[in-house]
Amino acid sequence: MPPDKSISHRAAMFAAISNEKSIIDNYSAAADPQSTLSCLRQLGVSVSQENDRVEIEGVGRDGLQKPDQPLDCGNSGTTMRLLSGIVSAAGIECEMTGDESLSARTMKRIIEPLRQMGCVIEGRDQEFAPLKISWNNGIKPMRYTLPIASAQLKSCVLLAGLYGNQPTEVVETVQSRDHTERLLDLKSEAYGTGKIIQSSREDVLPAQSYAVPGDFSAAAFWLVAGSINPKSDLNLKHVGMNPSRTGAFHILEEMGAEFTVSNSTFEGKEPVADIRVKSANLKPINLDPKLIPNCIDELPVLMVAMCFADGKSEISGAEELRHKETDRLSAMADILTAAGAEIELKSDGMVIFGDPGFIPHPARFKSHHDHRMAMAAAVLSTRSAGNSEIVDAECTAISYPDFWTHLHQLTQS
Repeated sequence: MPPDKSISHRAAMFAAISNEKSIIDNYSAAADPQSTLSCLRQLGVSVSQENDRVEIEGVGRDGLQKPDQPLDCGNSGTTMRLLSGIVSAAGIECEMTGDESLSARTMKRIIEPLRQMGCVIEGRDQEFAPLKISWNNGIKPMRYTLPIASAQLKSCVLLAGLYGNQPTEVVETVQSRDHTERLLDLKSEAYGTGKIIQSSREDVLPAQSYAVPGDFSAAAFWLVAGSINPKSDLNLKHVGMNPSRTGAFHILEEMGAEFTVSNSTFEGKEPVADIRVKSANLKPINLDPKLIPNCIDELPVLMVAMCFADGKSEISGAEELRHKETDRLSAMADILTAAGAEIELKSDGMVIFGDPGFIPHPARFKSHHDHRMAMAAAVLSTRSAGNSEIVDAECTAISYPDFWTHLHQLTQS
C-alpha cells in the first residue's frame, strides 16, 4: 500500500517544530504530502529526501522563518488547515495559497477558532484561500468544542495551542482520526462518549522517527475490489489499522466481506497489519451516521460495494462529503447513475438499491479531478462487461501514484 497521507503530513510538520532530528521512512510520494515538505522548506526547515526516506532537522516551535514567497499548498487541504494552526500561532507573516480546487474549499471553520485564540488571519471573503497571516500578541488558550467531527479542525486548534502558556482544550464529542494526539503524545481524558485533548507550550514535541504505515484509505479500494470480483484473493501488506480510521473495514465485515488480519504490530504509535481479502456475497446495510467520521474518505468506494449487495443500503449524515475536493455525493451519484445503478441522492447521503448480479454499463466517468472519484469509478469498472473511460485519471497521484499500475497488475493476473 502507498504510505499513509495523513500520517506523512503530520510526521513532517511535527518533526519541523521539534527540537530534534527526525528520520521518517516510507514517506508518501503523493502530491499532497510533498506540498507539505515544500512549505516547510520555505519556512526555513532543513528537509532532505532520498527515495522514501525524509530527514528533517527540527527548528523548534519558535524557529520557523518568514517565507519569501506565498506558501503553496497545492491541492492539499491538510497542508493548509494544519500548517495554518502552526504559522498563525507562531506569528509568521505569510500568505497561504492553493490550486483552484483548494481555493474553493471553505477555511472558515479554522479561521474563526484561530481568531478566538488571538491569531491574525484573513481569508478571501473571510472564508477562502489565499489566507493572509500576520504577527500576533500571544496565544490565548481556550476550551473549544468541535462543531463537527473533523480531524483537520481538531489538529489545527491543538497545533495552535502548542504556542500557549496555558493549556488549550479541544472537546471532541464524536471521534475523528487521532493521529495528531497519538504522534505528539498529547494529554487527553474521557468526556462522555468522547474526549478532551490538551496542548500547550509545556508539551515536549517528540522526534518523528518511524516508518509511515500503508494508507488504509488506499487499502479500502482493494478491500472492495476484492470483495465484489469473483475468485479474488488479495494480500495487502503493512496497512495502517488505527481504530479511528478503520470504520470501512468493520462496515464491510458487517456486509459479509471476508477478511483475515495477520502480522499485527506497531510503527511508532500506529498499529499496522496485513489484510487478506477474498470474494464475498455482500449484504445491504443502513449506515449509522455516527460511523461517518470514521469512514468519510472511504464512503465513495463503500457506495460501490453497496451496488453489489443483495438489497437496499442507505447512507445518511454524510453532508460533509459535499465539502471535499469536489461535491462527492453528487459526483458519486453521477458515476453510479452512468453505470446503470439504481440510486436515490439525498441532501446528506444516498440510497442504493443493490443487486449481486449487477453488471455496470461501460461509461465515460468524470473524476472532477478528485482522486477518490477516479479510483471508485475504476473499482466499479472492474465488474463492467466493456471498456470504460475515466476523465483526468492522473488525479490519483494526489494520494496513490501507483494506483493504475497496481490495478493493471491485479487485473492481468
